[in-house]
Amino acid sequence: MSEKKLGFWTSSSLVVGNMIGSGIFLLPATLASYGSISIIGWVVSAFGAAALAFVFIEFSKMLSGTSGGPYIYSREGLGDFAGFLVAWGYWISIWCVNAAIAIALVSYLGVFFPVLQSNNLIAIFTGLAIVWGVVWINTRGIREAGIFSLITSILKITPLLAIGIFGLFYLKFENFTSFNISGQTDLNAITQTATLTFFAYMGIECATIPSGDIENPKRTIPRSTYFGLGVVTVIYILGTVSLMGIIPPEKLQYSQAPFADAAALIWGSWAENIVATGAIISTLGALNGWILIQGQIPAAISRDRLFPKLFAKENSNGVPAIGIILSSILISVLMIMNYSKGLVAAFKFALLLSSMTALIAYLFTSVSYAVYSAKQEGFSKGFRKKLMLAFIAFIFSVWAIAGSGMEIVYWGFLLLIGGLPVFAWMKMQHK
Repeated sequence: MSEKKLGFWTSSSLVVGNMIGSGIFLLPATLASYGSISIIGWVVSAFGAAALAFVFIEFSKMLSGTSGGPYIYSREGLGDFAGFLVAWGYWISIWCVNAAIAIALVSYLGVFFPVLQSNNLIAIFTGLAIVWGVVWINTRGIREAGIFSLITSILKITPLLAIGIFGLFYLKFENFTSFNISGQTDLNAITQTATLTFFAYMGIECATIPSGDIENPKRTIPRSTYFGLGVVTVIYILGTVSLMGIIPPEKLQYSQAPFADAAALIWGSWAENIVATGAIISTLGALNGWILIQGQIPAAISRDRLFPKLFAKENSNGVPAIGIILSSILISVLMIMNYSKGLVAAFKFALLLSSMTALIAYLFTSVSYAVYSAKQEGFSKGFRKKLMLAFIAFIFSVWAIAGSGMEIVYWGFLLLIGGLPVFAWMKMQHK
């Protein structure tokens, strides 16, 4: 029914809400150790994100009304095995990033409730309570989840935009004179900062995943994806430039809450709490959006008999609730296992692993897009343009995967290989 479907604003909020998570609140401090050259990294990663957005949008037009995003796109062009690997890796990516987001959310809550920073047991139960509260919202229906995502997206971009815009009036240009302080070549510094900043663009494909639940998807998905990409790019670059101009690099790189520190310098200490609240809203909104997506991917692959059929089972609200619940159990396990290692280490590992496995999905989707377009159009002039953009998206994905580091690449491929027995078993069941 149309009233249950997502329109432009709610689907845009999924894109914006899932991209603007917890990462942007910490990235400027990480980038400060490289110097102002990291702004070039933002531009490069935005270019790569735009190429990937084009691939997802064009694929959504060719396969209009089908849900599943990267999975269904890879399967249509490259077959069941490629589709399964993408879905398996993307599913891992989603519940890993949800664990990272939940950990970050508890960390931000610690600003107001210090006991969360000193008592791991209370922190664990707080994080699990938040995760399962958001799970309950998502099992109520996709429209309710979309409205929640819209509200949190509006609330969380407000403080980021405020600091990004008003911070421009407080810039100290001597803070930008340290162009590259990483001790590496300019190319290596740009590669690493582009990889880091691309983490903040994860989720650009989210409007394509519940495509079957979106009103007029051929029109809504392109508009919402490009709108979301434009909004977050402006916020990211404005925020990074303002923070680097307000706070000297030798201080910024050690800041635990760079946006809050900048707010205190601009408006006073009272603004720190407001920005901390914005960070909490940001992570809560991102958690909501990604929990919605974590049910859609296994449901889509289950309908194609490549995943156990229980993942496709819907509740009375038309939501694949079992997939959401089982995925959230894995989130809970990952959170419990990693809290003993400390919040920062757990957050970084989960986020990097999530990004690497998602980039595998982007890489396969880019190749599949070129193959599928060739089958549909032949080697026409229009196809050559699509092939060029697919090649750019492919190269960028490979480059970003390499920039993730050997340890993350190792764990990512190990988890991907772990899905092969599942694929073999499902194929045997349906011979």
